[in-house]
Amino acid sequence: MSRHRKKNGIPDRWLDYKSVGTRLHGTRFVAFKVPLNQSLNRRLPCSDVFGPWELLDALSEENQELGLIIDLTFTTRYYKLQDLPESLLFVKIFTAGHEVPSDDTILSFKRAVRRFLRDNADNDKLIGVHCTHGLNRTGYLICRYLIDVDGMDPKDAVELFNSARGHAIERQNYLEDLQCGPKRSNEGMEESEQEPRRGQAVHRPCFSSLDSDSREERRPHVNDSSYRRSFPPRGTNHCSHHHHPHDGLLPDPPFLPLPQFHPPVGASFHPYRWTPPHSDGQWRRPPSSEHSRSRYPPSEPKWGPPPHLQEDRRRVPLPPPPLPHYSTHWTESSSYNGPEGEWGGPRMRQHHYRHTNTHSVNGYDHY
Repeated sequence: MSRHRKKNGIPDRWLDYKSVGTRLHGTRFVAFKVPLNQSLNRRLPCSDVFGPWELLDALSEENQELGLIIDLTFTTRYYKLQDLPESLLFVKIFTAGHEVPSDDTILSFKRAVRRFLRDNADNDKLIGVHCTHGLNRTGYLICRYLIDVDGMDPKDAVELFNSARGHAIERQNYLEDLQCGPKRSNEGMEESEQEPRRGQAVHRPCFSSLDSDSREERRPHVNDSSYRRSFPPRGTNHCSHHHHPHDGLLPDPPFLPLPQFHPPVGASFHPYRWTPPHSDGQWRRPPSSEHSRSRYPPSEPKWGPPPHLQEDRRRVPLPPPPLPHYSTHWTESSSYNGPEGEWGGPRMRQHHYRHTNTHSVNGYDHY
């Protein structure tokens, strides 16, 4: 449980105790567990939220008014003056837990109580006392005041506190000191030790347990008319704060119907399942015609044969292109010499470089 406490900041076993007890009969005391600030209360269900404003609500239901809070916790992380309503006074007395409070701590508590009673003798405002659970340290100091100052019997003081708080004091060392220990001196009790400070919260925070009984109920629903009414109609300025004088009095216009989808004739349709357009689920090429073939000729493939049929040009290089013939060679050509058709012998033709100009020297054609 301690690991859970360090994770979310909620005190250990804090949820196991009642938030507020009742007023101790015949006294100005009321005991409660430590109220939490707004950031810690947001981590709790709305039914478990307990802060300074919830404390005032619980006491107002009993027709009681709170005037002073005496904080006995040994830390300041649960709430600050900024979290307390400005109608409350606040006194901090650092008191260590699990051990019987010292005489100085007891005297500081008596001084805070005596000053408030003296300043508020004309009213019936209560003195709220709390530690972490509002039980052991709170019960000990309240009972110690009743025993030492008011002269109440220790057993009666313990029973009065237990019945009003709704829980019994748990620490055996506290009970033994109250019932068998010596009374503490009241000398210097009338002196003022510290000036009570006033709370600084003017307005109640937006988040509180009065909003609803659960976080789920605070979430707006789409079909809620109040939720729809909070949004301006289309085409209006969203930054404008002008409201129609009949807002909330006239019925809201109904929502437009959703468009209906009509599946094609002969096709099976399921709203949450995709089905192929054909029964066999295969796509087929539309039949070609003479007009489509002439208008759209088949395109040549842009790529060559598959990779496994191509030559590996990295391993077998292609042969080099043929070189031009720059050397001379002789060719024979048959011819007839004379009109009688006698054989005139072979005529030799010499081929020179093809890039030279053609000319005739001594009856031979040179290229």
